[in-house]
Amino acid sequence: MISILLATYNWPQALKLCLESLATQTEQDFEVIIADDGSAESTKQMIDAFKATSPYPITHLWQEDLGFRKTQILNRAIDAAQGDYLIFLDGDCLVQPDFVERHRLLAQPGYLVTGSRVLLDEKLTQDLLVWPKWDFARLSAMLPSERLRGGINKYLPLIIKFGNSTLRVYKKFVWRRIKGCNMACWKKDALAIQGFDESMTGWGHEDADFVFRLQRHHIKRKSGSWATEVFHLYHPIHDQSNAAENARRVREKILAKAI
Repeated sequence: MISILLATYNWPQALKLCLESLATQTEQDFEVIIADDGSAESTKQMIDAFKATSPYPITHLWQEDLGFRKTQILNRAIDAAQGDYLIFLDGDCLVQPDFVERHRLLAQPGYLVTGSRVLLDEKLTQDLLVWPKWDFARLSAMLPSERLRGGINKYLPLIIKFGNSTLRVYKKFVWRRIKGCNMACWKKDALAIQGFDESMTGWGHEDADFVFRLQRHHIKRKSGSWATEVFHLYHPIHDQSNAAENARRVREKILAKAI
């Protein structure tokens, strides 16, 4: 079984759409573990209401809001996962109907997958948030004109999809194109590196650190682009005051390996 580890914080409207998009999957053999970094009661109420009709099992893990501690709540989610394969997703991302199916096709022992995202602008995001329910067909019909308008930053990877191939494999660690909102690995590999580095707090680069340590553990990285794209809703930029320090710590690990 696949476990989807869904990180969220205080945006229940977006999370509801995300959960609804997961309910439309072509493949339904998965569970969702919501890794909640201290959201208010409104998020819990939305999740409890959604659970009543959800076609997949949901576990809601919550921790007190003491600042950005995504690494800690994700590690709790990894421990709680019943599946042997983990897909990491963010609650401000919406998925295509074949999202889980595509990730399963790319899953391979000894590999991790880093997917990509389609960025939505503020107008399109606000339009989607007032929909009564997620409707992928409706969005699909809008996408060509939204690309022309600039509402999305790319379109072709949504309609042209490639299968598994050795061309997807990275030969070495590359920092770019690592998105914590869309990546996957085997649970045993995540546990082998003790999950995310919990000493990294504040927004930024905890995903790159996780991927680097997996590769240092001899897990190869595979690109999930042109297969697993998610729709990333627009939101203001997070507080990035810790980003430089987190990046420095990742670079330090990279240099230590090179010596």
